Amino acid sequence: MIVIHHNPDCGTSRNVLEIIRRSGTEPVVIDYLAEGWTRPQLLALFAAAGLTPRAALRRTKSPAAELGLLGEDVPDDALLDAMIAHPVLVNRPIVASPKGVRLCRPSETVLDLLDRLPPGPLYKEDGQMILTASGARVAPPGDAV
Repeated sequence: MIVIHHNPDCGTSRNVLEIIRRSGTEPVVIDYLAEGWTRPQLLALFAAAGLTPRAALRRTKSPAAELGLLGEDVPDDALLDAMIAHPVLVNRPIVASPKGVRLCRPSETVLDLLDRLPPGPLYKEDGQMILTASGARVAPPGDAV
């Protein structure tokens, strides 16, 4: 089973959901903005993904700056409290599968969590190819090939 903590308004989250579905799996979709987070849930997800609350903090298009959360002196407990009060502060999407848990940014990060790759060619919403017709991965722009 694959679980995606999803924001339907986020292009990266939509891309990840589509990649999972194209692989032949229908994931459990959790709209975390509607359902919110609990402290144990966040702690478990972050531990499984190897993330700290600071690493999982969404810095742009969120109230992080207005809430004073961007300073390096803000403790993890304060970040977690803010994430529970304002679910949008958690960067997304977070995907859990039998192969692990990851913050899937960029969206092609989810490929490592799938039992089988979707058939290619596969493109993101913006037209960027991530899998060729033969199923080979395409390096993101700016990455060494």
